Amino acid sequence: TASQEDVVVEKKIPEQAKPIDPKADIEPQKKLETPPSVIKAIYSSAWSASSAKKINYFIDLIKTTEVNAIMVDIKDYTGNLSYKNDIELVNKYGAIEVKIPKPNALIKKLHDEGIYVIARMAVFQDPALVKARPDLALQSISKNKPWTDYKEISWVDTSSKEVWDYNIAIAKDALSRGFDEVNFDYIRFASDGNMADIRYPFYNSKLQTKRQEMNSFFKYLRENLPGAKLSADLFGYTTLLQDDLGIGQHIDDAMPYFDYIAPMVYPSHYNKGFNGHANPANFPYDVVYTSMFSAQLRLNAFNKSTTTI
Repeated sequence: TASQEDVVVEKKIPEQAKPIDPKADIEPQKKLETPPSVIKAIYSSAWSASSAKKINYFIDLIKTTEVNAIMVDIKDYTGNLSYKNDIELVNKYGAIEVKIPKPNALIKKLHDEGIYVIARMAVFQDPALVKARPDLALQSISKNKPWTDYKEISWVDTSSKEVWDYNIAIAKDALSRGFDEVNFDYIRFASDGNMADIRYPFYNSKLQTKRQEMNSFFKYLRENLPGAKLSADLFGYTTLLQDDLGIGQHIDDAMPYFDYIAPMVYPSHYNKGFNGHANPANFPYDVVYTSMFSAQLRLNAFNKSTTTI
């Protein structure tokens, strides 16, 4: 037997618990178990969503009214994603401006109150992506640099599959965190600028019309986000007109691919003379009613056509 001097006793020291980072987000959340059958949402900017005071105000508003959902900006007109993420290209391009430090915790707080949470993202209006990848941007013929609209905002080409996949990656990240729905805005060709000065690096009008190109994009979104709740923001005039407004948007094309369509029937956006009004903004009821009545008729026709096939 070994002598007492030969015996080495190893004293095990319990491992200390790893300190919790107070800035770290919680785990991804599940979708709301019982989402409302009719969505009535309010909008929140990313900055407002980062404010506990604002979020508590929104929750109180929702609990005391018929509102049951909130739409939160995750990618606004700047093109920057509003929270830290692991999306390879977003990080490579530096397209991040952290406004919502803990998106998963935000979703949980809202879900705990039974609130349906929508992630809004601007798509083709994207200065951050243009800065990192000017080869994807609409080009100014006269200036030989990325084209900008009257607000000096740059756009990417609606026909670029790289742009499509880039935005789909962001949508998948949002859905994986527990957002119940992704809302796509600025899903159209550019407008409000010198259109004659645009050179498209990818779009070819000889191969497809703008309407056909956007329809292909709508279809591609659904194919790559199967089972997800998706919504689309379209111009208000798409409810009434049969052309694509020169921007590729046609409400009938969106119906097969989106769960919800949000036509922007802002009275201030309607032309002088609409329904005989010198200033349609002074007649909001007439503008909204006329537009939505027409939209419902078109939706009824779509539903009828799909049930008789």
